[in-house]
Amino acid sequence: MTTVVRALTAADLPEADRIFRVAFGTFLGLPDPTRFAGDTDFVRARWRIAPEGAFAAEHDGALAGTVFTTCWGSVGFFGPLSVRPELWGRGIAQALLEPVMRTFARAGVTHAGLFTFAQSTKHVALYGKLGFHARFLTAVMAKPVAEEPPPRWARMSALGAAARAQALGACRAVSETLYPGLDLGVDIAATLEVPLGDVVLLHGSDGVTGFAVCHVGAGTEAGGDTCYVKFEAVACGEQAARHFPRLLDACEAFAAERRVRTLVVGVSLARDGAYRALLARGFRAVLQGVAMHRPNEAGYSRSDVYALDDWR
Repeated sequence: MTTVVRALTAADLPEADRIFRVAFGTFLGLPDPTRFAGDTDFVRARWRIAPEGAFAAEHDGALAGTVFTTCWGSVGFFGPLSVRPELWGRGIAQALLEPVMRTFARAGVTHAGLFTFAQSTKHVALYGKLGFHARFLTAVMAKPVAEEPPPRWARMSALGAAARAQALGACRAVSETLYPGLDLGVDIAATLEVPLGDVVLLHGSDGVTGFAVCHVGAGTEAGGDTCYVKFEAVACGEQAARHFPRLLDACEAFAAERRVRTLVVGVSLARDGAYRALLARGFRAVLQGVAMHRPNEAGYSRSDVYALDDWR
């Protein structure tokens, strides 16, 4: 029997989704592993955002596993990585990681990472072989959406072409203050064009001071009746702690506008100011994992950074 790694195609997506759910559901001990993740759709959403970063492993001619690579400019992460349970321990995960590392190298990624189960010594050891270091707990948090008077904010989808291009540049300027070269352009474009949701823009006296990439509803990374903030950030600086709660409120106002009941976010606990702001607004952890970094540096998981993501 042989294992061949190749690009993941559109025709693979139904089986890739099944493998993803069965693999994670089996690891977590669910009575029916196929029900893992409900009506969220990480597989199709990730493929639509960056099909060139999605890879499949075939074992003896059948799909055996998949992995998805995300490059946010100079920052890259991968996941979900899933392998059919009956093939665990056959080296398929390691084979899938080879094109991931090549993708990071081609993209000029200077800081790479992943989210994995903090309790799994097997996962931490596997990724450790490739130079990833377990550093910070990451909490996925949720709260019920409340009808609140919105702050001054805008939806990028409502902008004309010229204004949208200007806003995209402003978002890039915000993310650059977190980490040199960090750029959400690919995810922003896909979120608007597929569409998967929208991009919330927070304005201040000097223009855009923060933004959030939000998925909404079934068939996205959010799932039904949910708004998932895949990435959110305000510009670093003296006003960050003041602007960040306003951006959280804007995301909640957007979720209320879309008539969903739950708002979900992820945050590195190293960003303690952002984490405290979430707790103060009623967010509670529903899932916890560990972020692994390569090289063994904080990247933008620092106290002075007010940003949300979870690298799942």
